[in-house]
Amino acid sequence: MTEVKAGVEYKISIDDNSFLLNSKKFDLLKYINNTGSITEAAKLTKISYRTALNYISKIESNLEIAIVSTQKGGSGGGGSATLTSEGKMILKECKKINAIMELHRDVNEIEANIISIDRPKGIMKIELNPQVQLTIPLNENYNVGDKILALISYDNIFIMLKPQESSIRNIFKGQIIEMKLEGEMIRVKIDIGGTDIFSDITVSATKELNLTLGKEIYIGFKAVSVATLKL
Repeated sequence: MTEVKAGVEYKISIDDNSFLLNSKKFDLLKYINNTGSITEAAKLTKISYRTALNYISKIESNLEIAIVSTQKGGSGGGGSATLTSEGKMILKECKKINAIMELHRDVNEIEANIISIDRPKGIMKIELNPQVQLTIPLNENYNVGDKILALISYDNIFIMLKPQESSIRNIFKGQIIEMKLEGEMIRVKIDIGGTDIFSDITVSATKELNLTLGKEIYIGFKAVSVATLKL
C-alpha cells in the first residue's frame, strides 16, 4: 500500500496554484476514493468529520478546483462522496513522488536551488552550496529560483582517485570524513565543498583504491541519476 511518510509535506501544483499535501490529507483522499464516504474516510484517517471537511475546503480553495463530489444523504454526514478527476490526479502525483522515495531508500537528500535553465538542451543547473553546482535533466514544471530536493542514491555515486573523461557530467573533488561497514558494503561519507555525500562501495574496491579517512578523492554521478522534488 502506498503511504506518504508522516511529517513530510509534498507540494502539489495544478495550473500555477499549489498546496502542501501531508500524510493526513493524502490518507483522507485515499480513503474517500476507496470507501465513497467522507465519514468513513475521516474515521480511517483518525480525524473528525469537521476536520475532514476543512481539509477538503482548504485544498479546493488553494487549487481553485473541486476535488470531491458529494451527494446528500441522511443526517450526521451521510451520503456518498467520490473524487473528481482532479482529486484522483492529486492521488496519482503523490503516489509517483512516494515511489521515487521508496525506490531510493538509501539516498542523499540535499536541498538545492535552481540557478539556470537551458530549455533547448533540456538541462538545468542546481546549486547545493556556493561551491557545488549540478547539471541535471530539465523538469518543465520548474523555474529558476525554485527550491528543490535532490535525491541521489548512495550506489549511484562513483569514487575515483582522479577525474576521468567519461559520460559522467557531475564530478567533484572531496574528502573522506567517515567510513562505516554496512552489511557487505562500506558506506563512505565525503565532504564536497561543505555538503556531505554518501557512497556505498564494496570492501574490495575500498582496498583497491586505498581509501582512508582524510583522503582526498573525486566523486561522480550521471545527471540522470538525480531525482528531484519541488519544495
